[in-house]
Amino acid sequence: MLTAMIVIFVLAYTAIALEHPLKVNKSASALVAAGLLWTLYAMSQNDPYLVAQHLGESLTDTAQIVFFLMGAMAIVELVDAHNGFDVITRRIRTSTLSSLMWMVAGISFFLSTILDNLTTTIVMISLMRKILARQEDRLLFAGIIVIAANSGGAWSPIGDVTTTMLWIGGQISVLATIQSVFLPSLVSLIVPLAMMAHTLRGRRFDAIEPDNDDPIQDTTEFERKLMFFLGLGVLIAVPAFKTITHLPPFTGVLFGLGILWMAGDLVHREKDESRKQPLTLAHALSRIDMSSLVFFVGILLSVAVLEHTHILASLAQWLNQAVGRVDVIVLVIGIVSAIVDNVPLVAASMGMYSLTDYPPDHLLWGFLAYCAGTGGSILIIGSAAGVAAMGLEKIRFFWYVQKISGLALTGYLAGAVLYLAMSG
Repeated sequence: MLTAMIVIFVLAYTAIALEHPLKVNKSASALVAAGLLWTLYAMSQNDPYLVAQHLGESLTDTAQIVFFLMGAMAIVELVDAHNGFDVITRRIRTSTLSSLMWMVAGISFFLSTILDNLTTTIVMISLMRKILARQEDRLLFAGIIVIAANSGGAWSPIGDVTTTMLWIGGQISVLATIQSVFLPSLVSLIVPLAMMAHTLRGRRFDAIEPDNDDPIQDTTEFERKLMFFLGLGVLIAVPAFKTITHLPPFTGVLFGLGILWMAGDLVHREKDESRKQPLTLAHALSRIDMSSLVFFVGILLSVAVLEHTHILASLAQWLNQAVGRVDVIVLVIGIVSAIVDNVPLVAASMGMYSLTDYPPDHLLWGFLAYCAGTGGSILIIGSAAGVAAMGLEKIRFFWYVQKISGLALTGYLAGAVLYLAMSG
């Protein structure tokens, strides 16, 4: 049964990677895999109540991520409908791709420490759609944004879900994590940026010209600034909301979405319906890429089965016996997280290594935060940020492998070497 599950999971990931040659939507492959894996799991167990309990737990975890993603996407779409991103785009004076790349990567790196890597990716890719006219340029920048967002999220306890898990579990503390992981994370971004800048040197980009006939352009300066700063404020406030209330992040996003919705209705209450309709949150919700949300559901439910059947835990234990060295194991876990979701991998690692043997802020935990956070950039399906970018810009798996994966892997290894050198 376990062998069959592993085969199904591998085939599903292969189908996702070959989405365009096969002409089968990746969301369909993910949902079929989830259905088959849960069916096998249910049929192999003699306790239907246990299976129902596990499914309920997995569904709760999945729904939290999907609701968070839906809320963040809706906020970004609403800001975009009001031309709120013009607040930033009008201040960009550079005309070369390399200069713009350094600027965008720097913003993404630090923004992801306040928001998180997923929300930062959504915001920054949406911003690039307002600046870059050529799709080829937008794809390259989407790849750089994924690397920058994952690198930035790795050294912040609220910047990546795995780092948050380690923080809440007591494995790491805020100051110690920043001191040990910040520089390696920065190096994991600077190395790919330097390599990409060398390739892009001298190239100029085609900016998008505003469409004055677009009815959605009918917004005032006050409305643009209000929706931009209110939307950004809501996203920034989510981590603080979670820390204060101990409620899951999706609660804060949906709460903020309600505030933004109410503010929009009040600002536009005097406008006629034809002018108001494109500016409403109901219209913004219709622009969300539902296919990407469905893909999230399928992938997360599929990985959950591997977690409940202890396949991932067995993999971690096998690594421990076969390799022996903890630093090498964590380095491998980071690379594996490019293929398999890093959340269950980190959860399995937390279960394998006790705080008695490896006390808080031990090299193991900080290195795990770095590797699990930045290793997901190696493949487009290796992180929530990558999957979101894949859906938003329709990035092909093999295009990412050809153009971005080598850069991300080089940066990942450079940062890892620096971390071990600093710890040694």
